[in-house]
Amino acid sequence: MSIYLIRHTTPLIEKGLCYGQLDIDVTDSFHEEAALIKNVLPAIEQVHSSPLIRCHKLASHLFPTQEISLEPSLMELACGEWEGIHWDAIPAEVIDPWMKDFVNVSTPGGESYIQMHKRVTECFTRIAEGPKPVAIVTHGGVIRSILAHITNTPLVDSFGAFKISYGCVIELNATPAGFTHKALHSVVTEKEQHKPSKFKK
Repeated sequence: MSIYLIRHTTPLIEKGLCYGQLDIDVTDSFHEEAALIKNVLPAIEQVHSSPLIRCHKLASHLFPTQEISLEPSLMELACGEWEGIHWDAIPAEVIDPWMKDFVNVSTPGGESYIQMHKRVTECFTRIAEGPKPVAIVTHGGVIRSILAHITNTPLVDSFGAFKISYGCVIELNATPAGFTHKALHSVVTEKEQHKPSKFKK
């Protein structure tokens, strides 16, 4: 009785742009990427998805006969005023406080990682208590947040602890000691940029 965390396929956006909750489409490799995802999935009882098109499109493609429950709480981090701006174009005096403590400091007009984590884990807990097997089609930050939650990994360490590629599939299984997790599908892709290039941590 598993939970399957599925990240959207490659987004159609220039590398280096901040696109947290921008409703962007996916690249022409969508069908090829989706076929690889479908190969590792069993029959699914319930499907939950972020409402953003890059996730909802994949959920509808993978599960065409099922009702898709759209969950705003499964959306990526809200980046507020930074949405659509190149990370390297954000002035240092604006972005440095966030980079020093992105867990607790909110993006201007957006949210902090801890705020996103709260809405994500509340949604995940509700889904986990429902029918299974269940698929959750969502974003890299959301999957990382769920994995941090089930492994008690500090959020500040979660980027180093969990590598989440486009189109990856991670299977969760409940045990008396908590959830186990394993990657069923992951691909090596060009390194993503979700922070200023000068920031090396």
